[in-house]
Amino acid sequence: MKISEFDIQGAIDQETRCKHYHSEKDLIAIKFYCCNTYYPCYLCHEEHGCGQHTVWPAKDFDQKAILCGNCKTELTIHEYMNNENTCPSCGTLFNAGCSLHHHLYFEKLRE
Repeated sequence: MKISEFDIQGAIDQETRCKHYHSEKDLIAIKFYCCNTYYPCYLCHEEHGCGQHTVWPAKDFDQKAILCGNCKTELTIHEYMNNENTCPSCGTLFNAGCSLHHHLYFEKLRE
């Protein structure tokens, strides 16, 4: 689906929701490292993606890879992970449960 200037694979509405995650707060799409393409979730990537799932390496967390479905601002991974489930641009709340899936998208940071 074309959303603004972004092509979001698997999206079912203009705020980046998909058939798997479509609550009021499911408002992000993630650019997958392996194919440089935005998807609303890992399940959409499994269904429509490149078949080469690779997580973002920590050294690249300064890259823009998260799209706010409300304001269409691209966020870096650091911005997304360090803003308490809120878009730093428009203040929209994101689904806090998404953090349970970070390991599917991003390399784990050493503690």
